[in-house]
Amino acid sequence: MYLQKIDSQDAKALQKWWRWLDDNRGDRAQLRRIHSPDEALLSPAFARFLQAMPASWREGKTSKGTALNFFEMALIAASIARIKKEPKKEQSFAASLAAPKEGGSNAAMSELRFQQLQKSHTPEDFFTRICRAISLVRGDVNVASLADDIAHWLVEYRYGPASQPQNRLAVRWASDYYMTLKN
Repeated sequence: MYLQKIDSQDAKALQKWWRWLDDNRGDRAQLRRIHSPDEALLSPAFARFLQAMPASWREGKTSKGTALNFFEMALIAASIARIKKEPKKEQSFAASLAAPKEGGSNAAMSELRFQQLQKSHTPEDFFTRICRAISLVRGDVNVASLADDIAHWLVEYRYGPASQPQNRLAVRWASDYYMTLKN
């Protein structure tokens, strides 16, 4: 069974903050314009993001206890700010990448780009590819799924992949992507 990196309390706080951005377009625009998580760290928008999150985030961990530093939290905030709407049905981030484009039959993200996303070597490279992926699905992404996947990627980047394949992000992403692509 897949081990989540954020819990329901974090997911609710993230979704609430994301909806708050609708009324605070300056913060959304500021976070969407950044090119790296380092830029987000210096913004007032990121400070407001931290204030909106549970207290554990300001201490460097999710409510579930997953350690995240401010750079990693900035990566999550800047990525979520790029989301324009959430899918009508509960869909994982990877599944949304394989879903056909509106009015088409091809996946929003090609298999080659999907594989490149999975093979990102640095958090900066991963951030660039995540932003591109969100753009390819026209910002139609599940907030909680994206945040959890980013946190999972960052944990695997820091400590290496889980010993059991079913607990690896790449395996779960491949399963979700190719199952959706097949249908």
